Amino acid sequence: MSTNAPARQARAAVCRSFGEPLVIEELSVRAPLGDELLIRVKACAICHSDIAYSAGAWGGVLPAVFGHEAAGVVEELGSGVRGLEPGDHVVATLIRSCGACRRCREGRPALCEGSPDDREPVLRSADGEPVHQAMRTGSFSELVTVHASQVVRIPPDLDLEVASLLACGVMTGVGAVLNTARVKEGESVVVLGAGGVGLSCVQGAAIAGAEPVVAIDLVARKLEVAKNFGATSTVDTSVEDAPRAVERLTAGRGPDHVFVAAGIPRLVEQGAAMLGRGGTLVVVGIPPEGTQVRLDPVAVADGSLRILGSKMGDSDPRRDIPRFVEWYRQGRLKLDELISERVELERINEAIDSAERGEQLRPVVVFGGVPGGR
Repeated sequence: MSTNAPARQARAAVCRSFGEPLVIEELSVRAPLGDELLIRVKACAICHSDIAYSAGAWGGVLPAVFGHEAAGVVEELGSGVRGLEPGDHVVATLIRSCGACRRCREGRPALCEGSPDDREPVLRSADGEPVHQAMRTGSFSELVTVHASQVVRIPPDLDLEVASLLACGVMTGVGAVLNTARVKEGESVVVLGAGGVGLSCVQGAAIAGAEPVVAIDLVARKLEVAKNFGATSTVDTSVEDAPRAVERLTAGRGPDHVFVAAGIPRLVEQGAAMLGRGGTLVVVGIPPEGTQVRLDPVAVADGSLRILGSKMGDSDPRRDIPRFVEWYRQGRLKLDELISERVELERINEAIDSAERGEQLRPVVVFGGVPGGR
């Protein structure tokens, strides 16, 4: 299928070689087809998945544009889009769904079994070479063309830099607690890794009324932040043994839930070993491709342990993003405090390097230098 509408030009950060700095290029962005829309991106948070992909952790097609935590303004609609208008403020996620398959009907669009087929390439370089739109979003770009199912309208007065966080990190972390594990009031929670997703797990646990909520990391600054996000206790693994600390903090019973928020294989093994009887391990962070972990099947069976994966927090963006916005306005969900740095597109490699070193919570690329992302 093709469209006669002219392509638009946009600056984007292109990955041409895994593990190398991204290159700022001008690309052509295809006009939206029937059930697609074109968004002018105002802000895109940098997720560790983008960093891992660009480093080659999961392979993939190059050249590519990464980025999938975007917020912006609708510029153009395909003929089949309903419920949105040019000028609407929106969050764009990587969750593309058909709305009709079994998983979509269950409210689990991230597991869609019939998501719409990719059409002709969305992105092309100056010489016409196709550029892969990674995670079907590719929002390290001034413009993106995405499927309507990926988009959620938000109030126009919501800061778009803040809104970008809702597209993945917050939805993944809070959703893992509330949707995947369904943590109940009074249950104990341990979160391994206090980055952006881990802090969102901590917030989800606090919203659920968990007690205690223990955040574990080896960066003291992140643990201080975790206290402000609802952690009742923290463990700095650079100075303290995590399993012993967790045993002490849970009165020897072990936690009801452990969330592995970092893509580090040994943390999966450590988290499983920490669990109390009947406990649940939720794997949220994704390690590099080919990674394996070892679990004790006797402990799993005898302890009636549950081992769960959580893709995008088992979230339905159209259900969850509006309630997150409401919680943010009520002061129950912290978002501003997650933004550790704002950078122009030209400085994206600096922000990625800093995040890789563990110095960032969530850096946000701001397009156009518009104050407040509006």
